[in-house]
This record gives sequence, structure tokens and C-alpha cells, in this order.
Amino acid sequence: SINTADSSLHRRAPIGKEMVLSPYCPSYAPFFGFMGAALALVFGNMGAAYGTWKSAVGLCTIANLPSKNVQTEMVMKSIMPVILSGVCGIFGLIIAVIISSSMEGGANKYSLFSGYAHLGAGLTVGLSNLATGLALGMAGEIGVQDSARQPKLYIGMVLIWSFGSALGLYGLIVALIIAVKPGTELCSCFEDAMGIIQCGSD
Repeated sequence: SINTADSSLHRRAPIGKEMVLSPYCPSYAPFFGFMGAALALVFGNMGAAYGTWKSAVGLCTIANLPSKNVQTEMVMKSIMPVILSGVCGIFGLIIAVIISSSMEGGANKYSLFSGYAHLGAGLTVGLSNLATGLALGMAGEIGVQDSARQPKLYIGMVLIWSFGSALGLYGLIVALIIAVKPGTELCSCFEDAMGIIQCGSD
């Protein structure tokens, strides 16, 4: 059994059958992983909500224009910023699922390296898609109205919306690279009584 009276037990090498924690895999390490998953989804959904709201408001204001100036097909094409805004939440969901599925419970199963990596991945994709939602919301609201008045502006607005949505894709790519970094091998490292880190069979 674990000797709870020894406050430095978690830093010492395992003796006999005592279960000790690696200094690189403390009990609070999963906190960072769970926060990364939560922030990825929350910030992504915030961007999706804002972009959808502002773009939908711009689409609804088309009703104030004279009917002769509004083309039916242009109304359907103006749905694009709403769709692109919804993708922000999907990107956050992808990273949140990847982070959650790679987390393991139990002693010496999840390292601080993995926790920091998952937190960084969550913030990367979450904040990137929040920025995307802000860009699509502002450009979508005005772009939908102006392209309804002048259909020749539609191609230019599509390019603006596309480059705005690319910001979230950049965040997704980097977050995928960060989230899959392995760090569980650090859980086999312990500090002996002399203060020397011993890893694996060393």
C-alpha cells in the first residue's frame, strides 16, 4: 500500500509493490487535456454561432429590398456564409473527439506533455475558428446585402468568405499535428532517492 505519510513519495522511484506517480504524470495532468477538448468545442461553437447569426441577419434584410432587385437564385447563393460558419463548430468537434479518445484514466497513464499538447491543440483550433466566425459574420452580413443589390459582387464576396473560412482550416491542421504527439513514455520515468531521473530500463 502507499505510505501517505511520506510527502515526497510521488517523486521517488517505486519500491517493492508501492504505486507511485511519475513526476511527469501527476494526477492533475488530465485537467489540461479535458480543458483542451472543452475549449476547442466551446470556442469553435462561439465562432459558428456568431457567424451564423450575423450572416442570417444580412440574409433577412434582403426582404427590405424591392422585389424586382432580388433574384431567387441569389438568395440561395447567399446561404454560403451561413454554411461556412457552421463548419467552425465541426472543426472544434473533430479536435475535441480526438483529444477525448486519446486520454486514459489511471495512475501513470497520462503525462503533462500530452496534457499541454492537448490544451495547445484545443486553443489553436478553438481560437482560430472563433476568428473565422467573426470574419464570416461581419463579411457575410454586408456581403449578402450588397451582392443582392449588385449580383456582380458575388464572386468577390465568395473569395472573401473562402479566405476567411481558411483561417479555421489552418487551425485544424496545426491542432491535428499537435494533438497526436505521443507523451505516454514519460510515465515510465521516476526520480530515485538520489534525485536522478530513471526512465524505462535505465
